[in-house]
Amino acid sequence: MNKRSRFITILVVLAVCFAFLWPSISWYARTSKDAQTLALGSLEKIKDYSTAKASEDVLALKALANTNAAAELDASYEYLVKAARKAYKADGKKLEEPVTVAAVLSAFSSESELLAVIESNYRNDILKAKKRYTNSVKLGLDLSGGMNIIVHADLDAALASQSDSTSVVSDPVQFKKDAMAQAIETLTGRIDKFGLTSPVVRQQGEDRIYIEIPGAADSESVNTLVMGKGILNFRLVDDAATQSFNMYYAQHAASTFTANGKLLDPSIIPDDCEVMGLYTKDDYGLDERIGYLVVKKEIALDGQHIKSAQVTANNLNNQPQVTFELDGDGAVIFGDFTAAHVNESLAIVSDDKIKSYARINEAIRTGQVAISGFSVDEAQNLQKVLQTAWLSVPLEVESQQVIGASLGDQAIQQGIRALVVGLTAVLVFMLLYYLGAGVNAIVAQVLNMYIMFSVLSAFNLTLTLSSIAGMILTVGMSVDANVIIFERIKEELRSGKSRAAAIASGFDNAFWAIMDSNITTFIAAIFMSQLGTGSIQGFAVSLAIGVVSSVFTALVVSRLMFDFGTEVMHKQHVSISWRVK
Repeated sequence: MNKRSRFITILVVLAVCFAFLWPSISWYARTSKDAQTLALGSLEKIKDYSTAKASEDVLALKALANTNAAAELDASYEYLVKAARKAYKADGKKLEEPVTVAAVLSAFSSESELLAVIESNYRNDILKAKKRYTNSVKLGLDLSGGMNIIVHADLDAALASQSDSTSVVSDPVQFKKDAMAQAIETLTGRIDKFGLTSPVVRQQGEDRIYIEIPGAADSESVNTLVMGKGILNFRLVDDAATQSFNMYYAQHAASTFTANGKLLDPSIIPDDCEVMGLYTKDDYGLDERIGYLVVKKEIALDGQHIKSAQVTANNLNNQPQVTFELDGDGAVIFGDFTAAHVNESLAIVSDDKIKSYARINEAIRTGQVAISGFSVDEAQNLQKVLQTAWLSVPLEVESQQVIGASLGDQAIQQGIRALVVGLTAVLVFMLLYYLGAGVNAIVAQVLNMYIMFSVLSAFNLTLTLSSIAGMILTVGMSVDANVIIFERIKEELRSGKSRAAAIASGFDNAFWAIMDSNITTFIAAIFMSQLGTGSIQGFAVSLAIGVVSSVFTALVVSRLMFDFGTEVMHKQHVSISWRVK
C-alpha cells in the first residue's frame, strides 16, 4: 500500500468513526439533562408529556389571540408558522407578513389539528434525543447504577393449570415455549409502561427471566410489576356516546384531558361510562393510540374465562381471524350478554387499553368465539393480548440486587482515572525511551482509543467496568506492536541502512510477528465473547475491538508518519533511541 492509499484509508476510517461517535457526542455533550430525562422515559410517558405541553401551548395561543390578535409569534413557533404557510398554500392563499397569531390560528380547521402539529413538534424533539441515546454508547449497570432481577417462571405449574384444555397441552414443549415468550413480553410491556430507563428483559436458561434496569428504580414498585397480573376484560361500547365524545374532542382537544389523562369535564359522557384509548401495534411492536372509545364501566366478561386463543383462517374468504375458547361459566355469561346486545360493539380491554373491538352479529352460546376483520399482524397481536389471560405463568423473584447511583459515579471516575493514568504512563515511557519515534506511538494510541469508542458506539454496545478493563489492557498490549516495529528498525539502522530502507525493512519484518500475536489474542477474545456472559463478555468484546484497531494504527498510521518525515520533511536520521543515530 503506497502513501496516498494509506492516507486516504486513514481519512476514510477517521471520518466513518466520527460518524459512529457523533450520536454519543450529541447525547452526552449536547443534550441537556432535562431532555435526557424525557428521552429515557417510556413512549407512553413521552406521548403524555407531548400532549400536555401541546395543550398548554394551544391554550396560551388562544388566550394571546383573544387579547391581541395582531401579536407576532416569537421564533420558538417557527415550526408552526411553516405548517401554517403550507396550509395556506394548499388553499391557494399566502400567509402575509408580519405573521400574526390570528393568521396562524386561522390556518388550522380545528383545535385538534393545531394540537396535533404542536404535539408532533414536541414528540419529534424528544424522539430525536431518544434516537441519539439508542445509537450511543450505553453505561452498564455497574456504572450507571440501578437494579437487576432474576425471575423464575414456573412453567410446570402453568402446564398443570391447563390440564383441562386438550388443545393446549397436546404439545407440552411448545406450550412452555409460548408461555415463556408471553411472560417475557408481558413483563417488558409492564416495565416500559412504568417508565423505567431502557430496561433489558431477556430469557436466561429454560425458565428464568433476567431483568436489568439502569438508573434509579423503586424495588417495591418493580416487584409489584413483576408479580402482578395483567387485567383483561370485555366491555360494551357506547356507540352514541363515542360519537358525541369524538365530536367534542375534535373542537376541544387541548382542554379535554388533564396531564394525567383524566377528563376535565366528566359530564360530556354518561355516568356509567368511561373513556379509554384505542391502541394498535406500530411498526416497532409498541402500543400506539389511534383514537378513543366510550365504554361501559361494568365488565361484561372477565379474561380469566378464556381457555385458549389462536389465529385461524376464515372458511368463507380465507381471511385471518382470531378464535378463542371460553370455559363453561364464561360460555354462559358470554352467550347471555351477546344475545342482549346484538348489533352493538364489544371492546377487548387489557391494562386499561382497548386493544380491539368488534361488532356482535349474533348470540354466541357455544363458548367458541371468532373475531374477524384483521390483517395477519393485527390478528397475531390480538392473539397475544388474549394469551395474557390464559397463559398464566407463576413468577417468583429469585434474586434482586440494587446498585446505588453514587457507586456508579465512583466507578466511572475510577475507571476513567485508571484509563488515563495507564495511557499516560505508557505514552510517557514510549516518548522517553524511543524519543521522536515515541510521538508516532502516542498518535497511534490516541487514534486507537478513538476508534475503539467509535466502534462501541456504532454497535450500540454497553460500557461497563469490565469493558474499561479491556481497554486498559489493550493500551498496554497495543504498544507491543510499536515496540516490535521500533526494535526492528533499530536493528536495520545498526546494520548501516538508510532511514527509508530501515523503516521499510522494519515494518516488513515485524508484520507477521505482530499479526501472529494479535490474531491469537483476537481468537481468544472472540471465544470469550461467545461463551462468556456478563463481565467476561464485556471484557472480551472491548479487547477484540482494541486488537483490531491497534493493529491498524501500528501498521498503517505509524508507517504513514514515518514516511511523511522521510519524503515530505526530508529527514535523514531516525530519532528512535539514545544509542542509535
